[in-house]
Amino acid sequence: MEYTVQKLAELSGVTARTLRYYDEIGILKPARINSSGYRVYGSREVDRLQQILFYRELGMNLEEIKRILFSPCFDEIQALKQHHRKLLDEKARLEKLISNVEKTIACKERRIVMKDSEKFEGFKKSIIDENEKRYGAEIRSKYGDKAVDESNKKIMGMAEEQYNEFIRLGQRINDLLKQACEIGDPAGRIAQEAAELHRQWLSFTWPEYSSEAHAALAQMYVQDERFREYYDKICPGAAEFLKEAILIYTGKK
Repeated sequence: MEYTVQKLAELSGVTARTLRYYDEIGILKPARINSSGYRVYGSREVDRLQQILFYRELGMNLEEIKRILFSPCFDEIQALKQHHRKLLDEKARLEKLISNVEKTIACKERRIVMKDSEKFEGFKKSIIDENEKRYGAEIRSKYGDKAVDESNKKIMGMAEEQYNEFIRLGQRINDLLKQACEIGDPAGRIAQEAAELHRQWLSFTWPEYSSEAHAALAQMYVQDERFREYYDKICPGAAEFLKEAILIYTGKK
C-alpha cells in the first residue's frame, strides 16, 4: 500500500511537516514523487518510519538514528529485538515505581510499615535504567559488563543518607561548573573543587576509582554528544570545560 505525506502522517501520528523534514535531512526519503509532485511512501518507508519512532522513544536524536539505520551492519530483526528488550526494561522500571508509590500510600494510611530502604528503591532503579537506556552500550563497551553491573549493584545498595548525598553532590557539581565556566579557568579553585566533587560523586557508584578512568570518562563527556548535550545545558561549552578541569585534576593534561 502507498501513502501520501498527509495519509502517512495520519497513520503514524507524526506531522506532515515532520515527514517533510525527515525527507530533507535524508533519514526518510519517499519511495517516489508522483506526476503531481507529491511524495509517495511504500511499505519499506513505513517500516523505516516505525524504526525511527522506536529510536526516538528511546531518547536518541536524529543524527544518531540516521547513523544506525544507514550502517551497513544494521539488522532490522536485531534492532526490533533490542527495542523489545528496552521496552521490557522500561516496563520493569515503571512497575517498580508504581509498586513504590502503592507501598508509600499504604504506609501513609498505616496499612503497612515501609522500611526506609524501600522508599528509595524505585528512584535508584530509575537512575540505573536511565543510564542504561542513554549510555549503556557505550559504557559497557568501554568499561565492561562486570564493572557496570557492580556499579549498578552499588547504587541499589545505597542507604538513604548515601542516596541523598549522591543527589546533592550531583547538583553541587553542576552549580560549581556553571560558576567556573563563567570565570573561564579550568585550573582555578572553583573548577578544581568541581573536579574533586566529581571524583567523590563517582565513588558512590564506581567499584573502585582511578585517575585514568576518571580522565577517560571526561573525554567521553566531550566525544559522546549525549553527554556533551547534558553538560552544555548548564552553560555553553561546559562539557569541554569539565573535561579540561578533570584532566588537570587527574594530572592527565
